[in-house]
Amino acid sequence: MKKFVNNPKQFVPEMLKGIELANPGKVKYVPDYNLIMRADAPNDNKVSIIQGSGSGHEPAHVMIVGQGMLDGACPGDVFSAPPIDYVVESSKQLNSAKGVLHIVNNYTGDRAAFRDAAEELEDEGITVKTIFVDDDVAVKDSLYTVGRRGVAGNFFVIKAVGAAAEKGASLDELVALGDRVNDVIRSMGMALTGCTPPAKGEPIFTLAEDEVEMGVGIHGEPGRAREKLTSANEIVDRMLEAILTDAKPISETETAAPIFNNGDEVALMINGLGGTPISELYLLYGYAHEQLEAKGIKVWRSYVGEYCTSLEMAGMSITLCKVDDELKDLLLAPAEIPIRVF
Repeated sequence: MKKFVNNPKQFVPEMLKGIELANPGKVKYVPDYNLIMRADAPNDNKVSIIQGSGSGHEPAHVMIVGQGMLDGACPGDVFSAPPIDYVVESSKQLNSAKGVLHIVNNYTGDRAAFRDAAEELEDEGITVKTIFVDDDVAVKDSLYTVGRRGVAGNFFVIKAVGAAAEKGASLDELVALGDRVNDVIRSMGMALTGCTPPAKGEPIFTLAEDEVEMGVGIHGEPGRAREKLTSANEIVDRMLEAILTDAKPISETETAAPIFNNGDEVALMINGLGGTPISELYLLYGYAHEQLEAKGIKVWRSYVGEYCTSLEMAGMSITLCKVDDELKDLLLAPAEIPIRVF
């Protein structure tokens, strides 16, 4: 294993300390709970927004704490859900008169930690509600979750509710908004290589030089299939087909309807998983953009770079977010965070 590591057990705390020192007066690090929080939080004029999840996905989520985004993030160890007490104590530190909003990617460990924490907080009289993000179309169930996984599309939920919170939206309004955004985002990822958590010391999985994992999860979970490497355009075609043909049931009696249709406007994200050169991400973006336009789907805005990674995994994910005028305004609203990805 070749990594910049001292004691693997201190990898996350040392990273979090670096974030605080690199952003003086902007964020604060609370070591007892792996908490990175806004230096000016809590603010009783706005709902406090907290994200958890495991570490190893940076810049998600500890590097997107700031004005217009998260008020705090309390990660667990690499690829591990935060302990319940981290969520409870972080929520207490950030408790606002307008309440606390948890945004949770749909993984079994994360759901359990935030569910149990919310029950404990409510017993103590703290108002807390939760949005679950499940944008991954690759698989319905996986090693880590029941239902779809939450991946890079969570950035659109965070950005939208973060902007609305700055405008004074209520907790109920933010939950309704976040659920609405989650309904119009779809993602799929693929891997060229595995990745190595510092404490493990060896790759989670390996691929032959001519193999890829289509539909991989952000913790290295298996996807739809292990296949032979093909051209970049063919890979994008496969992934866009999976996203664009994904359908949402209208009701128990009506046929499911596609999310994305001719005439829609979308934000298009090409997200690197940690080890993919930016040049390759733009190559992928260019073709994806052209293919969407050819299908009558207008690309309103581009997002190209690393948003939700898997340590040093080489690979990428594609996310589409269908936008309307309200969502455009929220996505364009000012934000100030350590890693300025929006």
